[in-house]
Amino acid sequence: MIIPTEPIGSIPRPLSLIEAIAHFGGDAPALAESYEAAIRDTLARFEATGSPVITDGEQKKYHNFWTYCVHGMPNTAPDGFRIPFAAGHTRRMPRLTAGPFRYRHYADEFLEAAVRHTGKPLKQAVISPSALSLMYPAEGIADYPRAQFIEDLLREHEMEVRRCLEKGAHRVQIDFTEGRLAMKIDPSGHLLASFIDLNNLALSRFSAEDRQRIGVHTCAGGDCDSTHSADVDYAELLPSLFELKAGNFYIALARENDPERVLRIIQRYMKPDQRIFVGVIDPIDPRIETAEEVCERVMQAAAFIPLAQLGTTDDCGFAPFSDDTSTSRDTAFAKIAARVAGTRLASELLKARA
Repeated sequence: MIIPTEPIGSIPRPLSLIEAIAHFGGDAPALAESYEAAIRDTLARFEATGSPVITDGEQKKYHNFWTYCVHGMPNTAPDGFRIPFAAGHTRRMPRLTAGPFRYRHYADEFLEAAVRHTGKPLKQAVISPSALSLMYPAEGIADYPRAQFIEDLLREHEMEVRRCLEKGAHRVQIDFTEGRLAMKIDPSGHLLASFIDLNNLALSRFSAEDRQRIGVHTCAGGDCDSTHSADVDYAELLPSLFELKAGNFYIALARENDPERVLRIIQRYMKPDQRIFVGVIDPIDPRIETAEEVCERVMQAAAFIPLAQLGTTDDCGFAPFSDDTSTSRDTAFAKIAARVAGTRLASELLKARA
């Protein structure tokens, strides 16, 4: 295909694994075989979709995509930053109670586990420094100033990304779902600007060559068929988003009411060295898209984004939080297969026109 296509990350876990996690806890040794079986099955089903790039479905990311790396840290409390969703439920981050800040898990361990079961290119998602910065309390921490926390955070993030790159990740995707949420929390834009600056401090630690293997994902959040910031206008986020020093951008688009308007904004602000993977699958919609629908969405995007910079993706992961059962595994893989087939169809049409 002349248009690359990649997933975002998460696939719903088998119900047996969800039940076992609830019973034993996310990183209990008793879960080793259940995780291994879920990873093996996920990779086999991913390969069957024809997807040229696959993931382990985040089967072993402890609890969620957001705080997997700090899950179980002893210097945290459960009453941290609160994320409200439109459906009425909330998710919470842990709150840092003392220094130093260190990751407990690095994403390369998930990559290592997946490599054993596939020869396909593997993508690895990691959480952004800006998301984890929300763990530091507004009132500060005695003997552990915010400046030191930020330095520790950047070091840990850099280490995680480097380890993934060194172990052969096809792409390392930085999840930046809090970007759109930042404008909802602070419409002045100051919070978003601070997030962009922080993430650029991290990205600046990598070479230009490395950054071509690094991407940033943005969406309105996705959990239990709900979002946290879909009411925020993309026009408030995208101009700042493209200031990030990454080579790839994964932008949720399939669920937008006016995708052409968003594409015009992308066209205006994207840079020549950035590839734009547009969302052509809506994980929240229970209906499985057809290849023809996906093809139409790709062709629409191709009218605004140069072919050499265009890619396709899903709007979001299918189950970013491990206990989310709103979408079945069968539905997730059927949607992924539609993305692949629709992207292939669009590639053939665009190649014929060239």
